[in-house]
Amino acid sequence: MTPFRQNFIDGEWVGDAGSRNINPSDTGDVVGDYASAGAAQAGQAIAAAKAAFPAWSRSGPLARHAVLKKASDEILARKDEIGRNLAREEGKTLAEGIGETIRAAQIFDFFAGETLRLSGEVVPSVRPGVGVEITREAVGVVGIITPWNFPIAIPAWKIAPALAHGNTIVFKPAELVPESAWSIVDILHRAGLPKGVLNLVMGKGSVVGQAMLDSPDVNAITFTGSVGTGKRVAAASIEHMRKFQLEMGGKNPLVVLDDADLAVAVDCALNGAFFSTGQRCTASSRLIVTDGIHDRFVDALKDRMSKLVVGDALDAQTQIGPVVDATQLKQDEDYIAIGRAEGAELAFGGERLDRKTPGFYLQPALLTQATNTMRSSREEIFGPVASVIRVKDYDEALTVANDTPFGLTSGICTSSLKHATHFKRNSEAGMVMVNLPTAGVDFHVPFGGRKGSSYGPREQGRYAAEFYTTVKTAYTFAG
Repeated sequence: MTPFRQNFIDGEWVGDAGSRNINPSDTGDVVGDYASAGAAQAGQAIAAAKAAFPAWSRSGPLARHAVLKKASDEILARKDEIGRNLAREEGKTLAEGIGETIRAAQIFDFFAGETLRLSGEVVPSVRPGVGVEITREAVGVVGIITPWNFPIAIPAWKIAPALAHGNTIVFKPAELVPESAWSIVDILHRAGLPKGVLNLVMGKGSVVGQAMLDSPDVNAITFTGSVGTGKRVAAASIEHMRKFQLEMGGKNPLVVLDDADLAVAVDCALNGAFFSTGQRCTASSRLIVTDGIHDRFVDALKDRMSKLVVGDALDAQTQIGPVVDATQLKQDEDYIAIGRAEGAELAFGGERLDRKTPGFYLQPALLTQATNTMRSSREEIFGPVASVIRVKDYDEALTVANDTPFGLTSGICTSSLKHATHFKRNSEAGMVMVNLPTAGVDFHVPFGGRKGSSYGPREQGRYAAEFYTTVKTAYTFAG
């Protein structure tokens, strides 16, 4: 029986069916039917969050800890079930879906602990007899807008710190992946959140998202998605003088130097460029390779790509699942065609694949003889497509790596401590990897980039407090 999931507003499940969630591995498999909110319901959710804020923001740390810890425990206990549904709706492999679900549980567990570590400062004033206290307080109503590529991890790393620091929430997930969002809200509701503290409004971004942007009662918005939409979030937020945090695109370089361990470099490229079907903002879409290792690297990478198993996300043998939907599949194919038209060679893959069930299957594609000026090397594709750019030496590799409007993550494969150290210092990215894939980060440390990739305070770990709190300085004269 196909489940029907409603929106969650002011402690109540409400709404009529508006959209159908389809499995990209098998378009005949319906994950569920989901309510679609309009502007009026979005307004009700904002009002509920505003009304709930005074009490929740002043709740004790044990109350917040209990909710977040219960949520963490249930997510972990149900990792196989939730991970399977995640794989069904997004298309990443079952192992990746379960792994992402575990990560969400870890995030909630971390921020449960943070509720007991909230602190401030007491400092002496320059004036005799005056004391100074510096504390952090909740921002208010936080609008959370999340993408489809990490359906439970990204909502977790936004919702958990928002709640831990005493904010209330209006949450709009991507339309393509509502099941994971619904599950996390249902779990938090049953974990004991007071009504109005967390509100789920599934629906179109042009309707629900716009209502959030237009409301003066939304005090902060955290957004992960496209650069174009991020700019609209910024413009609307400036109008209301609200805080905003943006995580947007990436065109991440992986530099491979002549002295790299070839096996390590190929592993880094294969994982970073193609796993999760390349649908990661941290994916290695530009492989910048020096002359001395270029041909061996390309041959070895093609050999490894030829052995990748592309198929149904729920099949235990599958290594690369389908593209998320028909629109994204066409975008991937269009960029492969653009790259070839610009002079790149399609050295491997790039074809649609037929499998037992109808789905959006694409053979991972490798473009060689690419230059850094090609559109396929400068614009985010967001699929299993990587371009190899040949360079002379380390200095040219660093220049090419930094020649991008983005700056999320970067990587280098080398056995040289000198080059690794120099690259970490001089790479214009928010996160740098040495002999590791550009994709793959820890949940307890800052996540974010530079230039066109990110704006505002970092996400995750203790740095999340910079966005989800505001600083208050209080003076007391003892007399």
